[in-house]
Amino acid sequence: MDSVITQLCVFPVKSLRGIILETATLTGHGLAGDRDWLVLDSAGRFLGQRNIPAMATVGTALQGSELVLSREGLEDCRVAIDGTDGERRVTEVWGDRCEVIDQGEAAAAWLARALGTDDPPRLVRMAPGYARPQKKPERYGAGTTTFFADTAPFLVTNVRSLIALNAALAEAGREAVPMDRFRANIVIEGLEAFAEHGVKTLEGPGYRLGLRYPRERCVMTTIDQATGARDPRGEPFATLRRINPMPDNPRGPAFGELAVLEAGDGAAIAVGDRLSAGG
Repeated sequence: MDSVITQLCVFPVKSLRGIILETATLTGHGLAGDRDWLVLDSAGRFLGQRNIPAMATVGTALQGSELVLSREGLEDCRVAIDGTDGERRVTEVWGDRCEVIDQGEAAAAWLARALGTDDPPRLVRMAPGYARPQKKPERYGAGTTTFFADTAPFLVTNVRSLIALNAALAEAGREAVPMDRFRANIVIEGLEAFAEHGVKTLEGPGYRLGLRYPRERCVMTTIDQATGARDPRGEPFATLRRINPMPDNPRGPAFGELAVLEAGDGAAIAVGDRLSAGG
């Protein structure tokens, strides 16, 4: 069954707001510009919305040679995209060792104000030439790497799966949620609800994505991406766990598919591209 791309999004800084795009460049480690930066605490541990929900309220933009961070009430923070002159340090992302470059005191001070923390967070990017180890080469390929994405280079979600989730939420007297709760890179429409879990490949004009495994969701899905507020009833996590559990963990909800680039490194991907599904 064919589908069509309805949205593309990159998240330059892990756990901060994303940028909706009409077109993007495909690379082996994800859409160009996706999760190139990471925020650490003073102990060198990476931070996310799980522990600081206010990260959802910090905007990002890529303007020329600069990453621009924004939040209402603050002047924008501008960071050089090629900022590789800072202190080199080591951190971990879900157990994967990462060598990173600190982006300086100005960015740290700005993030402390934006996030309301006395412990100035540190903005870092992957050190030039460093390849993050691949934890599951049997699933994603030994040659596949990412920058700071959780697991795989791409996350693909399905509009009809969201419609089915919102129908179940409505039946339970809960409010609907938008697609931004799931922080997808590629949103498609055309497949039946949750049929993406049975698709092996999505082939577009000049590229092919391999869908490798359902994406297990966490409590980040309960955070309103506009306000940073948590849902007091734990939705949509609770309902999603009931209607679409992970194949290997019934206590974990699934939404979307983790994907790799099988062909088309450097190709353009665009909203409106028609994709052929292979099973």
